[in-house]
Amino acid sequence: MIHIAETVAIGSIESFLSPEERDRLTAVMRTFLTPEERGRFGEQRTRSIHEIPGHSPQQAMAVYEPAGRVEIPTIPAEAEGVLQVAFDRARPALSRVMPSITTCRPWTYVEYGPGQHITAHLDGIAPDPLAWPRQIAGISVVISQAQAGGGFYVESSSSDRLWNTRLDHDPGSGYADGMWLAHDGADHSAHWFASLPRTRWTVDPAPGSALLYGSQLAHGTEPVTGGRVAKFISWLIAEKQ
Repeated sequence: MIHIAETVAIGSIESFLSPEERDRLTAVMRTFLTPEERGRFGEQRTRSIHEIPGHSPQQAMAVYEPAGRVEIPTIPAEAEGVLQVAFDRARPALSRVMPSITTCRPWTYVEYGPGQHITAHLDGIAPDPLAWPRQIAGISVVISQAQAGGGFYVESSSSDRLWNTRLDHDPGSGYADGMWLAHDGADHSAHWFASLPRTRWTVDPAPGSALLYGSQLAHGTEPVTGGRVAKFISWLIAEKQ
C-alpha cells in the first residue's frame, strides 16, 4: 500500500555510486557530449522532459529552466546499465524509506552552467493517480559539483492550498487510508503555487550520493554561480502488484 509519507519524504543513499562508477560515467558522457551534441542538447534544444498542459514545450522550458540547461533524456546504454545496477544494489536502503517502490525509470542526464537552475515544482504521482504505475519519488545523483551554487533543495509547506483531494479508504486503490493528492499544475506557471508560503531546505550532496524526494514534495535547484554541475536523475515508481 502506498502511504502519503512516501510521497513527501526525503532521503539519501550515500555512496550510491562507487568512485570507479563515477569515473566510468564521467568518461562515457565526456565521449558522448561532443561540441555538436552539447549544443543539440543545450542551447539548441526545443523540447523538455517537463510539460505544462496548455503550454508549448518552449513555454514549459521558460518556466522550469529559465536560463536553460543541458538535458539528455536518453543516455548511452553503458551509462544506463551502470545506474540501474546501482539502483538494484540500493534496493534494501530504498525499501526502508519508500517501501512501495518497485522500479527505476530510465535515467536522464542534466548539466547546469553559470546562472542556470530548475525552478521549484512538484513531479506528481501520475496524470491519473488511480492508474498504474505510480510515481513515488525522484532520485538525483551528482557526478560533479559546481565550484559555487547549484545546490538542490526541497520546500515544505503546511498550506491547505497545496492539497486537492483526500481519497476515501478503498483497499483496492493501492493507497493507504488517509491518502491526499496534491493539486495539479504545482509549478511556477501557476500563481497559486508561486505565491504559496514555503520553507526551503538546501543540501549539497557528495558526488556519488543519491538524493530521494517524494513526488508530492516541491523541489528545485539554486542557480550555479561558478563552474558546472552534472547529474543523473530518474523517477522511482510503484507497479500494480
